[in-house]
This record gives sequence, structure tokens and C-alpha cells, in this order.
Amino acid sequence: MLEDKNDNLQAAAEGKEENPIETSSQSISSSKDDENIKVNSGESEVEEEQEEDPQNEIDESNAEDAEDEGHKDRHEIPMPDYHVMDMEALVNELEKLIRKEKVQAIKRHVDSIKSEFDLKFQELLEQKKEDFVNDGGNEIDFVYTTSDKKKFNELYGEYKEKKNHYYKSLENRLQANLENRLAIIEELKGLINVEENINDTYKHFKELQDRWRNAGPIPRVNYNDVWRTYHHHVEIFYDFLDLNRDLRDLDFKHNLEEKEKIIAQSEQLAEIGDVNKAFRELQLLHKIWKEDLGPVDREHRDAIWDRFSAATKVIHQKRQEYFKNQDAIHEANLAVKETIINKIKAITQQPANNHGGWQKQIKEVEALREDFFNAGRVPYKVNEQTWAAFKEAVRSFNRNKNSFYKNLKKGQQENLDKKMELVKLAQSLKDSEDWEETTPIMKKIQSDWKKIGHVPRKYSDKIWNEFKAACNHYFDKLHARKNEHFKVEMEAFEKKKAFLDDLKSYELSGDKEKDLAQVKQFIADWKTIGKIPHSKKSIEGKFNKILDALFKKLDVEKQKAELIKYGNKLDQLANSDNDSLINNERIFIRRKIDEVKSEIRQLENNLQFINADDSNPIVQEVQKNIEKHREDLNLWKAKLKKLKNMDQ
Repeated sequence: MLEDKNDNLQAAAEGKEENPIETSSQSISSSKDDENIKVNSGESEVEEEQEEDPQNEIDESNAEDAEDEGHKDRHEIPMPDYHVMDMEALVNELEKLIRKEKVQAIKRHVDSIKSEFDLKFQELLEQKKEDFVNDGGNEIDFVYTTSDKKKFNELYGEYKEKKNHYYKSLENRLQANLENRLAIIEELKGLINVEENINDTYKHFKELQDRWRNAGPIPRVNYNDVWRTYHHHVEIFYDFLDLNRDLRDLDFKHNLEEKEKIIAQSEQLAEIGDVNKAFRELQLLHKIWKEDLGPVDREHRDAIWDRFSAATKVIHQKRQEYFKNQDAIHEANLAVKETIINKIKAITQQPANNHGGWQKQIKEVEALREDFFNAGRVPYKVNEQTWAAFKEAVRSFNRNKNSFYKNLKKGQQENLDKKMELVKLAQSLKDSEDWEETTPIMKKIQSDWKKIGHVPRKYSDKIWNEFKAACNHYFDKLHARKNEHFKVEMEAFEKKKAFLDDLKSYELSGDKEKDLAQVKQFIADWKTIGKIPHSKKSIEGKFNKILDALFKKLDVEKQKAELIKYGNKLDQLANSDNDSLINNERIFIRRKIDEVKSEIRQLENNLQFINADDSNPIVQEVQKNIEKHREDLNLWKAKLKKLKNMDQ
């Protein structure tokens, strides 16, 4: 199957899995690459089984890259936590990958998105099917989809088409490159039998090496065998070159210098904080060591390999430790998710017995469901098991919920009858003009309506509209009557507006007593205009601002001016229809008196802790503040006294 083969090809194009590759100890051949030294036969099989060979892991990874011709230029695509995303977000992520990234670089991302989307849609589908059946539908008639599902299918189909096209072309190129490399090996094998000047033969050998380096990727299944064959014949050529030591030693020296550079780079990689990045760069160094460089002289082979191997093991151990930490994080996430599942089960075991209780539990389960998705990844081996347990817990809750509301429908016909009686009553009273008797009844039946509960859905809108129409008809008439009173208040408001305009143009005569008497007369005249709509009360503030300006020009003490204005406020309270306003004002003033007293006590206490005399600026500022609060206190006390006089 082409698609199966494409998936194999793409495993390399995607790069390596995050977790190390597990390899059977029986298949490990830890060679020293181009030195071709075999595994020490004295190494115990137990140690091979217990300790994973980092070189073997790198060889496997490089074999995967062998068929990915673009891996050197491929940037790392971040792997978001798709588990926490909803279906719409997953669709958007898939579209972004297909539009912006190379198809050979996104397999792991697409597979992860598809897995999460399928799980979430399947959960939704099962719930919708259960609701459909509970509402009386036949399961074989159930059909359900969403716009997100349709778009996801379109995008995933586009991805598969692009992937198949790419890997069909890649397969042909890989096979052609393999044939080219095999041809180079055949030429290399023939060099030792050529009767020509050794310098010409050596030059031909270098040309073959250059062609080999640029021959392109090959299928990963052939990678290690082809490379070993090539390396074997390179070794044979160097043995043949033993007749001309100068050329061979020159190559050995170059290779030694380059390999020492690689060792230095690999030792520096151990200092990189990003262990995955360090491993990828180490993998590239091994590839260069293996593919681009030849052997060194036997004197240095063991030592230089041991150094490179030691640096490799350091990075490998750090990476193993990193994945151990990741495993610990995943285990912690698993514990969180198991706790969430148990909480959902606990809620399910204590079902509510009324609509309000069920609505509360539904919100609790929805919040737990959100927490589950935000808890992070769990160990792969228990991922499906954990998801299944979560899904079953939620479905059990939903079954109980659906059962409750199914039974609730049995009482909805009785509720319908009760509401129909209220509709008849409201319609019989809608034209009544006995306002005092009818208004409380109309308010009560509105309250009763809210308490009755659900009715069958097909009647719900109809009876509500009839009931609402009757109630609105009555209260519209009631409000129209109140509007007549509102008209009078609006006339008073217009008079106050005109009065305010005249007051703005008033000029003081210069005779303080006369002018003060005139201002008091303005206040008296203002009171006589009468009550205005509550929504227009801001005009009182404008009036008081003009009074403040006049009092300031007259040089009237602040307290005296405030008390004159306060008298105007008390008259308004006395003339209002609300008897509680004066009592509220009394409570308010007493609270202000207590607050100001508390502020004065606090400031006086602060003075005791300031180690300075009265000339100190801080002391002076505190004393000034205390004096201001005392003035405010006197004013509030005067207002309270004026308020008490009203009661007498």
C-alpha cells in the first residue's frame, strides 16, 4: 500500500520520537564507526540488557534521516499541548500546519491533532446519540455532524493528498540515489586493480568521496548496510594505499584534526540546557564523523573514539534524566486526572433532586471536564485507559441527568394546566381600573408563574406570549396613569431650569446682609417649585454650585453656607413620598460623625509617635489635618441637630 510506505518514509522526515529508541541487546553492534572495531566480546550480556547504547540510538536516528533529504534545513516545529484544545482550536491548528509547513515535517503534529479531535468528537457524538434516543428517537435514524467536523475532514483529506504526492516522488528519488551510491561503491572496489599512477588513483578516490557525500538520501532500510559496505572498501583502499604512506598519512592527519574538532564540539554540547537540541546536534556530529571523515592512524583510533564515546554518553545520560523527569510529570498529571474522574463519580453517586440542584451539578461537572483537559499529558501506556474512564464517568453523570429530566416531563402537563389558569386570570383582569386591588393580584400571579416550573416545550412559547401580553396590557395602562403625575413633575423641572438660568445672571449688590437675604429667598423660591422626576435630580447639584459661588463672594462661613443649603435638602426629604429617606439621612450623618471622630483619634495617635516639636513640617501637616477634620465634625453635628429639630 502506498500510504503505508509513505508513513514509513515520513517517520524519518518527521525527525525522532522524544523518547529514546529501545533496541534489543542482541541486535546492538557498538562499532567504532570508521575504525570498524567490534564490540568487546568480554562485555557481559547482563550489562548489555540493562544499559542502552547511546551510539545505537544515534545510528537509528541517522538512518531515519537518511531518507529525508530536507532534514538539514528543517526547522523545529513546536509541539503544543493539543489535549487542552477544543475542536475548533484543533481545526485551526491543522489548517495552520497544512498552509504554512512542509507536509513531510508535520506528521507527528497531524497525528496528534487527529487523535485528540477524534476523541472529543466521539465523546460529543455519543452524548448527542444518547440524548436523541432519550427524546424518543430511533438509534438507526441518528445522524449528527458539526461544521468543525466537516472542515476537519476536508483539511485532513487535503493533507493526505499532499503527503501521498510528496512521498510518491520521494520514493523514486531515494531509489535513484541508492543505485548511484551502489555504483560509486563498485567504482571504489575497482580502484585497487587499476594499473595507473598511485597519485592518479588517489585523485580518483577523492572524487569518489565527493560524489558519495553529494549522492543524496537513500531508503533508511538500506542506509547502514550501504554505509558499512562503502566504509569497508574505503578501509581496503587505505590498506592498498599503504604502498604510498605520504598520501595515507596526510589523510590520517586531516581526519584526526577534524575528529578532534568534533569531540570538542560534542563536549561543549553537554553545557547546553536544551537536552533535545544537544542530542540533535550530537546526532549531526556523529553523521559527519561517520559519513564525511575517514579513518585515523591506528595509534590514535581507540583513544579518539573513547573520547567521542564518553562525550556522547554524557549527553545521552542527561537526555535520559530529562525523560525520567517528563515521566514524573506525566505521572503527576495522571494523579490529577484520576482525582478529577473520582470527583465526577462522587457527584454522580449523589444526584440532585430538583432542577436547581441539577443545574449546579452540571456546572460542577463542566468545570471538572475543563480541568481534565487542562491537566496535561499522562503516560502513553495509560492514555486510552484514562480517557475511557473519564468518558464513562461523564456519561454516567449524563445518564442520571437525562433520567431526571425525563421523569420531570411527567409533571410538565400538570404545570401546563396551572399556567393556563394563570393566563385566564391575567386576561380577565387586564382591563380592570381598580388599581389598588388589581395591581397586587397581577404581581402575585407573575410571581406564581415563575414558581410553577417547566411545561412541554411545544406549548412553552405560546402560553408565555399570551400571559405576557395580558400582563403588559394591564401594566401599560397603570404606567400611563403614573405618567400623568410624571407630567406634573416635568413641568416643575422646566420651571427649575428657567429659575436656574435667571439665577446664573444674578449680580450681588455689595450689601452683604441684603444679598444674603436675597440668596435665602432664592432657596425658598426654589423649594416652592415642587417635586421633579428622580432622573432629573442632577439639577439640584447645579443649583447648589451656584449657591456655593454666591456664598463665597459674600464671604459666608463654610459651615453657615452648608447649613443654609442643608435646610433646602431637608425640605426636599420632608416633601418626598418616601418616609424612610429622613431616617436614612439620620443614619448616614451619625455614621459620618463616627468616621470623622475615628480619623481624628488616629491622627492624634500618630502625633504621639512623631519625635519632633511643632516646627517640624510633618507635625504641622498632621495638626492641620486634625483641624480640618474637627471643622468637618462640627458641620456634621450641626446638620444632625438641624435634622433633630425637624422631628420636634
